[in-house]
Amino acid sequence: MDAAIKQAMIAKDNGEIPVGAVLVDDKGNMVTESGNLTIKNNDPTAHAEINVIRERCAELGTQRIPDHDLYVTLEPCPMCAAAISNARIRRVYFGAYDPKSGGVDHGAKIFSHPQCHHKPEVTGGVMERECSLLLKDFFEGKRF
Repeated sequence: MDAAIKQAMIAKDNGEIPVGAVLVDDKGNMVTESGNLTIKNNDPTAHAEINVIRERCAELGTQRIPDHDLYVTLEPCPMCAAAISNARIRRVYFGAYDPKSGGVDHGAKIFSHPQCHHKPEVTGGVMERECSLLLKDFFEGKRF
């Protein structure tokens, strides 16, 4: 999660919402990392999770990466949760819970729908305090 937090801080420094993600392969190697890039790329789908999934799938020439684990600083939104399921990611570890826009433990709860074909193992609250503070500090700086 430390590497995901580092990516979130880079995103924050670039004016993005501070969310970072990393993918780890079945040997425990971190294989790709990214922060949010929605502003830089003018792309509302360029969330950290989507970025690492796209990069790794392109690198491997496949649409599914079932032997990978995702670490992300914020509970994935519904869009990202659906992408995680479609990529068949094995495990998801996230930091801060997102009661407003989350799609795993809150809101749409994508992985609990009967239409969800793949349900990864999910662990929330990993380094929750550190991940939550990044977001809190960012949004407090945006308010007047």
